[in-house]
Amino acid sequence: MATIRDVARRAGVAPSTVSYVFNGSRTISEETRRRVQEAVDALGYHPRASARTLRSSRTQVIALAVPRAAGLQRSVDGRFAIDVSDAANALGYDLLLTTSQEKTEGLRRVALSGLADAAVLMAVDLEDARIGLVRELSFPAALIGRPTDEGALPWTDLDWEAAAALAVRELVAAGHRDLVYLSPVEAEVAARRSYALRGIAGAGAGARESGRRVEIVRAVAEPAAMTRRLHALLRPGPDRPTALVVQHPSADHVVASAAAAGLRVPEDLTVVVLGALPGDAASRSLPRVELPVERLSKEVVRLAVAAADAARERPENEPRQPGPSATGVLLSPVLLPGDAPLSASRTHQAR
Repeated sequence: MATIRDVARRAGVAPSTVSYVFNGSRTISEETRRRVQEAVDALGYHPRASARTLRSSRTQVIALAVPRAAGLQRSVDGRFAIDVSDAANALGYDLLLTTSQEKTEGLRRVALSGLADAAVLMAVDLEDARIGLVRELSFPAALIGRPTDEGALPWTDLDWEAAAALAVRELVAAGHRDLVYLSPVEAEVAARRSYALRGIAGAGAGARESGRRVEIVRAVAEPAAMTRRLHALLRPGPDRPTALVVQHPSADHVVASAAAAGLRVPEDLTVVVLGALPGDAASRSLPRVELPVERLSKEVVRLAVAAADAARERPENEPRQPGPSATGVLLSPVLLPGDAPLSASRTHQAR
């Protein structure tokens, strides 16, 4: 899709001149205006109607971009939608929800529509294509997720690496010898989703620090296939794990599969959940690191609004500053106790 720079190049003018044509902030000759309009028509360029092009206007709307497949139900998405909405309302903003699976094109439509002052992006990949898009369009945005380029856009996230390493260290200190890290589903890992890869990296770091081997097992989305994988993992034998660290939303599925394999949780198998939703009935009896949804929501809305304010104040012909100016807010994990201690049973230790 054409950018304002493409229009300027075709019309033989500066990008700032194209902006002046759109927003009427300076007197432009009819000849120049005609050349810009011809370039716009030829390239199919659609200028935004807010922020940079009509700088005095405010929609008082924040867009929440949550890419999701049709029919897929994830409780975490609903919790974030509610808490981000509450945080936005507290600052005088309404929320626009977009769930397009086309992550970049869906966001492009929102950015060019002029319906929102800024966006909050979820399901962040380590190298997320949406980062380059919003920077190209000069559309203010903030991320729930920690990208590889931490200076590209404002972001906030739970420290998944620290959470995984903490869980492994605590289990080893409690006497566990055979540990398995159940990662998010294979599709999330393959997509290089930030939280998934950082969690796996943290499990590896915890293993190295503790001098123990931790087997990394990827979850699968299809319930029957996940059950088969867990049954194979928990089958009787000298290598059966004594503890599972689960970075997978279905903690109840793991517990049910353990029961089907003849194991009691926590007597025979200790299960630690990473990213549990606060108040979730399936995981509140288990040791866990909860996902601080409310705090993350407040932080990301604050960052998005600050980015929108900064964009309005920046002179039209001043380019966006690269990298280091962006802000990252990383939240430290807290391991909450379950109904039973982490310590391995004597049977565990004998193995």
